[in-house]
Amino acid sequence: MPTFNPNTRIGILGGGQLGLMLLQAAVDWNLSVHILDPDAEAPCRHLAESFTQGSLTDYDTVYRFGRQVDVLTIEIERVNVDALEALAREGKRVFPQPAVIRTIQDKREQKQFYRRHHLPTADFILTENRADVARVPESAPGFLPAFHKLGRDGYDGRGVQRIASAGDFAKAFDAPGVLEKAVDFEKELAVIVARSEQGETATFPTVEMVFHPEQNLVEYLFAPADIPEAVDRQAQEIARKTAEAFGIVGLLAVELFLTREGEVLINEVAPRPHNSGHHTIRANVTSQFEQHWRAILNLPLGDTAILTPAAMINLLGEPGYNGPAQYEGMETLLGLSGVFPFLYGKKITRPFRKMGHITVIGSDLNALRAKADLVKTSIKVRSEQ
Repeated sequence: MPTFNPNTRIGILGGGQLGLMLLQAAVDWNLSVHILDPDAEAPCRHLAESFTQGSLTDYDTVYRFGRQVDVLTIEIERVNVDALEALAREGKRVFPQPAVIRTIQDKREQKQFYRRHHLPTADFILTENRADVARVPESAPGFLPAFHKLGRDGYDGRGVQRIASAGDFAKAFDAPGVLEKAVDFEKELAVIVARSEQGETATFPTVEMVFHPEQNLVEYLFAPADIPEAVDRQAQEIARKTAEAFGIVGLLAVELFLTREGEVLINEVAPRPHNSGHHTIRANVTSQFEQHWRAILNLPLGDTAILTPAAMINLLGEPGYNGPAQYEGMETLLGLSGVFPFLYGKKITRPFRKMGHITVIGSDLNALRAKADLVKTSIKVRSEQ
């Protein structure tokens, strides 16, 4: 195993909230971190050792940035993979590997990957356009209701439409996509798994996610998930097998459905730190962000054990407000024991924009749920308008 070298120049493609929390973890080890992001006011701009403004999807921009660092990683999947492949061929250490990112960038490729590797996932049909979706009742009777997902560039609830009947066909995307049969699930779960170059793996305890009913964004998270031990073992095993199938170096967040029959199915994956692991900063021995550094720098993976049960609430911009952000209720939150706000440094709020998150810790899951509800109603992100 190589000697730890804090002078290794590390580049991150993306300077948003995930980059910000990676930087916070990097400070403890005095890591040299450099950021590329298209936003001149990205949250990481004033905290990184250097900041480059530029497109993450432009070949030349990504290639030039990558040439200046020793190790390159991502905080977002929408990056130019051709440039990453060229850098890897030239000997740059790129984690997660470009091939992993390329597969995960396209939900069509993701679903076929699961099928090839015998990983459990909902049934699906590949579609090229809106007309393909309209033909499904004839070609696959009983397949609806289903969810139509754009193959590429859908994220945070964008690029997903529910198709329940012929009346919904107009909502389908007229572009390559995947139609996934709707799962009658009891709970949505997630497991974050880390994998090093040497093949060492470590999973974080399974968490339970509650999504916003309209925006398809995580609204609440509870850790550990309130599930039977057998279901937990199943979720953990699937996450580990998925990471091993990809051969990923770094973090892989595996989002899962728990069906009413007790089956665990993969929904989607993300090859980076993830919203479902933010609570680990306060609630686990090792945070997901420190674990990412350990994995891509080929260091021993950290202990993922829970120190305390936790809840996490995403802090979203209020509907109807666009402009300079104001946080109403921060004083109330800071007066509560075991409540920790994390703000992302975004100056402008928009409806449902992720502006921060709040971690709540405590020994009792029922009390955590009650406190999470209190927190949710105590703080609002608005603007002067």
